[in-house]
Amino acid sequence: MTKIRRSGLVLAILPAATVLLPFPDCISPGEDILMPRKAHAGPPSAAAPERTVPPARNPEIAVEEEYNIARRRGTAEALELFIARHPEGALAERARAELLKMKR
Repeated sequence: MTKIRRSGLVLAILPAATVLLPFPDCISPGEDILMPRKAHAGPPSAAAPERTVPPARNPEIAVEEEYNIARRRGTAEALELFIARHPEGALAERARAELLKMKR
């Protein structure tokens, strides 16, 4: 009875093993089935690396956009926040002048 169970187990595993194991005649000698090409461990190539991060924005344009948003809101709080974030520069002076006009 033990021999019947063992042979049944082997017969049950055999189809799965043929599906999971590659066919030897389909693989050329020296070819790795998990990696399509071999890794190169030499010196880095002269080609530029691929960019993974977008280029930085121009900070002057970002400040100007923030100033325009504060002006569109039209509130003293928006202009005060802009002045607090960017206390120096021509746009801060313009925001202060607009804030004085609002408060009069």
